[in-house]
Amino acid sequence: MVQGISDLKKAVAALPKRVEAAARPAIEAGAEELVKMMKRLAPVDDGDLRDTIGWTWGNAPAGSAVIAQSDPNERGLRITVYAGNAKAYYASFVEFGTAPHNVATGGGNKGFKGEAHGHPGTRAHPFFFPSYRALRKRIQSRIRREMKKAIKFVGPVKQGEAD
Repeated sequence: MVQGISDLKKAVAALPKRVEAAARPAIEAGAEELVKMMKRLAPVDDGDLRDTIGWTWGNAPAGSAVIAQSDPNERGLRITVYAGNAKAYYASFVEFGTAPHNVATGGGNKGFKGEAHGHPGTRAHPFFFPSYRALRKRIQSRIRREMKKAIKFVGPVKQGEAD
């Protein structure tokens, strides 16, 4: 229980850290749930793309395509969901498909004079957006619920919370 102005100031100053500490496991659980569903929905030929889908705090590993990323907070904390690497660079091609195109060397240039080798394009096999749409409300509710618990928590301010 808060008694006096100094205790109130400490309790209010502790709220951001307390809320972040409570929300962090909920955010991680949501990211893990999203990644698992994405891996289930990703088409598997040799498994390279499926094996590169993941999440991390901060920036994605080098060579990965960022699929979703939160805005950083004032301390630069951000969560990133990614897919692909140097070997499995085609995550966006799988998600959105490709249009018919010329695959001959130099075929993408306007002044191309060689023999065209047409590619019919590929059908989209979305794995990210269906997962995101299916889980968005559940993930947001989990995070919101944990944040509300932290705000309503009545207890002593722990060391490091009111810094």
